Amino acid sequence: MVRFKNRYITVEIEAPDVPVSRPLYLKSRIFHESVMSKLQQLHGDFGIAAVRNGFLTKYCNDVTRIAIIRVRHGPHKYIITTLPFITKIGKLDMRLKTLHVGATLKHSFKFIQKHQRAYLDSEWSKLKTDEERHKLEAAVMDFTKTDVSVNLENIV
Repeated sequence: MVRFKNRYITVEIEAPDVPVSRPLYLKSRIFHESVMSKLQQLHGDFGIAAVRNGFLTKYCNDVTRIAIIRVRHGPHKYIITTLPFITKIGKLDMRLKTLHVGATLKHSFKFIQKHQRAYLDSEWSKLKTDEERHKLEAAVMDFTKTDVSVNLENIV
């Protein structure tokens, strides 16, 4: 039996028109379709055929604006080269920034935790009350909005 290697691409979604305090209400299906349509434009039928079999949006969080994409090792290079050229997802103008490419979902979530903790530390001083701080921490460190169930106790 042959083991298929995957790569997990962690992406930050930047929306200049939407304030950071407001969630994007972005569904993983729409995100997936926009990546595939741009891949079709840039790499054609060969790119679509190479990527389609193992391509999946594993995690998409509206509040933190972070998504994780799973793609097979090898064709992941097509996705990595396509992501900077995506300017629209649905009807919103957006930019995608690749943060991390990892071999396991566990390492991708570890990276997200470090990244979100750094973001939380930078935003902490701007908030005035402890209630606001706890709400922000709960929203930023919430990893339960995944499309698949991931046991986070095994990750940490």
